[in-house]
Amino acid sequence: MLRSISAIEDSKYSGKTVLIRVDFNVSISDSTIGEDYRIRMSLPTIEYLSKRGAKIILASHLGRPRGWQSGYSLELVAKRLSSIVRTAKVGFVNNCIGNEVSDKINRLENGDILLLENLRFYKEEEANDPEFARQLGSLADIYVNDAFSTSHRKHASTYGAARLFDTRLAGFNLSREVEYLSMMKENPIKPLKIMVGGVKIKDKIGALENLLPKAEKLLLGGAVAYTFLKAKGMKTGISPIDEEHLSWVTKALSMYGDKILLPSDHIVASSPNEGYASIARDIPDEFAGFDIGNETVQRYSMEVGGDGSGTVFWNGPMGQFEIALFSNGTINMAKSVALAFWRGSKTLIGGGDTLEAMKKSGVSEGEVSHVSTGGGATLRFLAGDEMPGLNAINRT
Repeated sequence: MLRSISAIEDSKYSGKTVLIRVDFNVSISDSTIGEDYRIRMSLPTIEYLSKRGAKIILASHLGRPRGWQSGYSLELVAKRLSSIVRTAKVGFVNNCIGNEVSDKINRLENGDILLLENLRFYKEEEANDPEFARQLGSLADIYVNDAFSTSHRKHASTYGAARLFDTRLAGFNLSREVEYLSMMKENPIKPLKIMVGGVKIKDKIGALENLLPKAEKLLLGGAVAYTFLKAKGMKTGISPIDEEHLSWVTKALSMYGDKILLPSDHIVASSPNEGYASIARDIPDEFAGFDIGNETVQRYSMEVGGDGSGTVFWNGPMGQFEIALFSNGTINMAKSVALAFWRGSKTLIGGGDTLEAMKKSGVSEGEVSHVSTGGGATLRFLAGDEMPGLNAINRT
């Protein structure tokens, strides 16, 4: 069972150094941070511990750098965090281990916050190197995992170092993720309706295998839908087809065909950059589908908006929403999810692209029950796969 940081007496934190594994893996372009949802979701845990007199060390990765690359530094994130945290000053050190890090930690006052440099500047992080894990573990007295989105990885900061602490706890964000996703995986409020889009089927198969027996409907859009349509013998033109998993799709249709809803019309074009699109029921040979059509939007919206009962889970946009010409389906479905929430349904959104799509649609975080900070981790958890980061802090 995971123990939350609130399970420990307040006095136990005063003067103690706490290492918090957070997920500050945000998008940065031209030295500007884009969506900062993951940073903001860490604030309840950081401020809770800071107010109780803990000396806080934050550890995170950013992107997939090849060695030390300035464009992947967390220094800009430290500045953003400093502008929004309300309890203490935020410092930054351009390393994760070593004398400079130790010196800065020794100078921390109770409540102060120090963000370490990008963990992935060290190849030892992803390799779960024992010595690197030992050095991370030596920095603090207490370990807190508040990065659900990295908890499916057996890395030094999420697994190796965590297991070295006597006191290892779950932050508020991680606890909330596990609570909501466990509900959906094990005992969803029925009817359960799942909406899946995006590009890859592979990453979603495990979760779908676990959820489809419990679901009333599975609504498909995005590139994922074209492989299902192909399996049914429909014309898909030059739309992307996942040939590798076509057999799994065929099997899913034979077992759950009555639950699976597919697009009946499409926004098509010869390429995403053409600047022209038309609506088609059957996709011509020289065209690809880039969004669900208006008829499909209406059918899906009636299913998702519903009567305020049950649970709605959405993972993956309905089309190439980044381009205005192909954004209508995703925008309307995001609004339908918000409508379901206001009518009383439990609504869960998972995946970075889905969050971005939701924001572009004008739907706020307050218009859904829960927005998962995880992408791959969310799907892995729902599939029932091993979660090393959770296992490392599980004390049962």
